[in-house]
Amino acid sequence: MALGPRLDIRQSQSLVMTPQLQQAIKLLALSNLEIEAFVAGELEKNPLLESGGGDDGPPAPDGIDQMVEAPTLSAETGGADDLIAQGLGAADSPLDVDHGADSFIDDGPGDRMADGIAEAHGASGGGTDALSGSYAEDAPDFDSFAAPDIGLQEHLMGQARATLSGMDLLIATQLIGQISEAGYLEANLLQTAHGLSIPLFDIERVLGVIHTFDPIGVGARSLSECLALQAREADRYDPCMARLLANLDLLAKGALPQLRRICGVDEEDMADMIAELRGYDPKPGLQFSQTSAAPVTPDLFVRPTREGWAIEVNSATLPRVLINRSYYVELASGPQDKTAKAWLADCLASANWLVKALDQRQKTIIKVASEIVRTQEAFFQQGVAHLKPLTLKAVADTIGMHESTVSRVTSNKYLSCPRGLYELKYFFTSGVASSGGDGGSVSAEAVKSHIKTLIGAEDPQAILSDDTLVDLLRAKGMDIARRTVAKYREALGIGSSVQRRRQKALKGKAA
Repeated sequence: MALGPRLDIRQSQSLVMTPQLQQAIKLLALSNLEIEAFVAGELEKNPLLESGGGDDGPPAPDGIDQMVEAPTLSAETGGADDLIAQGLGAADSPLDVDHGADSFIDDGPGDRMADGIAEAHGASGGGTDALSGSYAEDAPDFDSFAAPDIGLQEHLMGQARATLSGMDLLIATQLIGQISEAGYLEANLLQTAHGLSIPLFDIERVLGVIHTFDPIGVGARSLSECLALQAREADRYDPCMARLLANLDLLAKGALPQLRRICGVDEEDMADMIAELRGYDPKPGLQFSQTSAAPVTPDLFVRPTREGWAIEVNSATLPRVLINRSYYVELASGPQDKTAKAWLADCLASANWLVKALDQRQKTIIKVASEIVRTQEAFFQQGVAHLKPLTLKAVADTIGMHESTVSRVTSNKYLSCPRGLYELKYFFTSGVASSGGDGGSVSAEAVKSHIKTLIGAEDPQAILSDDTLVDLLRAKGMDIARRTVAKYREALGIGSSVQRRRQKALKGKAA
């Protein structure tokens, strides 16, 4: 068969991920605070965008106000998936959208509280924000002038400079640099002595000085040494306490009779010694820990009403984005070349798409959250014991969206309700078969709640084993295996029946 050139024409279809569509998908997975940071970046790049809250400026000339109404998606039909089918990325007609005035949500509870306070105080405000008590934007932020918290090593070095000098200060610097965040020395003293070419005795002498620094117990090489340093400071380090600290493994096992024989004390003295140890800090360095948990800001509010449940987006953390039409008219009416016109058209199309994407994001979140609240209504009314099994696919099928869209909507987003603050992913749990024979199932979180309640109410003299827990749960209609009970118990951080028996015995002795 001879080889030769040939020209063919083929027709095919493919789904292209446009930059606008990629942006809309990205916005779905972001939390409100992340959206705020994203919009701030867009405001810097696009001159036609401006943050809401100000005056829109003078009306545009005739012909500009006659805008083409952009196609929007209702909360009942479509959803974020329809963005692909509608091809909204090419739309370049300006929009006049004010997210704060949209009718599908009203102000959150925090905004209503702020409005009430503002009305109560009138216009005199005192230069502070009614809700948070912070100063206005043009007032100084005194929190920014606060000095950063000092760390553990800085705190120890300050004491070392005031106490030591010369070679001793150099040794202390080496040792303090190898103290962990919890306050324990992780250095090998012999290797440190070889590295500095000094006797081991000098290293141990300087370490003894560090042991006197605040907080007491810092620089210890083991838990027993840390507790011993604190016992010496409290003048409770006698031979009996020393023997107790040397046998902490027996104390962890609850071998109190053996410990009493080793320490040579009676039950009352042993209880006093254990109570003394409970008052010590096993990780003294954490007092200066600079890692703090970031507060979680809810993205949604759920509150009961007479008609059912009201679901509101937290508008306090959502940026309001508007398109500056007057500035667009000013730029469009000026002298421009082809490059400038193309750039201005791109800015307008990008601004329109961002406004639409933010609008669609809110509607999609409301739609998914409404289905979650409808399905888990028993949880909001009666608690976690009535949480139902739920999957992403079940929600997606009900609201007519793709499962991946629901996954993005529920990622990194939190819901605030009268029962507390929950991540949206919390409401999606696996199910445990019901023993009623009706084919029903119980949420795994509900089973964990029952296990925690049963163990919390158990008699110290009759600790519940895993087999007993299985029988009690089956009596409540939950068909569950013993290994599953053990897995859920360990996930809750609850020890076995043997461990709990020892712990309760120790608490009883200490009491």
